Amino acid sequence: MKNITTHTGELKLIERMKNSTLGNPQFMLTCDGYKFRTPANSMLGYQAENYIGKNVRVNIGTHYGCLTLHSIST
Repeated sequence: MKNITTHTGELKLIERMKNSTLGNPQFMLTCDGYKFRTPANSMLGYQAENYIGKNVRVNIGTHYGCLTLHSIST
């Protein structure tokens, strides 16, 4: 993952995407004006569900040309 930046704000759900090939959830989210997705086959998909609607600090990076969640905390 490249170009990791930190942002704070309310985490909002845009849409739930199709599950990954291994059956893990994936989401399209927004925070601080940035639209990003959770990585495929990652625990972050489950973790992000608990933070929707709350003020959080997220680290977002570029993964294969797509903004992707790297980490999340309160």
